[in-house]
Amino acid sequence: TFSWLALAIALVMGANVLLRYGFSMGEVWAQELEWHLLIPLTLVGMSYALRHGEHVRVDVLFATFSDRTKHAIDVLSAVIAMLFSAFVIWMSWAFVAQSWSIGEGSSNPGGLGALYLMKAMIPLGFALLFLQSLAQALHALEAWRASGVKGIAA
Repeated sequence: TFSWLALAIALVMGANVLLRYGFSMGEVWAQELEWHLLIPLTLVGMSYALRHGEHVRVDVLFATFSDRTKHAIDVLSAVIAMLFSAFVIWMSWAFVAQSWSIGEGSSNPGGLGALYLMKAMIPLGFALLFLQSLAQALHALEAWRASGVKGIAA
């Protein structure tokens, strides 16, 4: 689903650029559609990337560490991601609640409605990141413990 969403974003952005710079025309709703497609892709995609190991890591340094150190770093980074996610959820809650309560839409004439749904993706996306980070932390902690047992047995 999200792969198709990425294709849709590319097509919409390409069409907007072509229309704007090639034909000096464009619509507000089409520009806002880019954000309505990009926001869910990004906020759900960050959890997906973490789950599948597609996130950014400094592999040049990480590759030189022992397995036990790698697992400890993975636990620490997952805990930091959980703290950051909890902070973003907490800070965005009032922002989203206010938007939802007024049924916020675009402030631009001809823009898309339901802006409150896009804003609601903020705590939702970070809740998914929190849960995935928790899973990563538990997995890395178990691997760290197992690597300690192997080190003692050897």
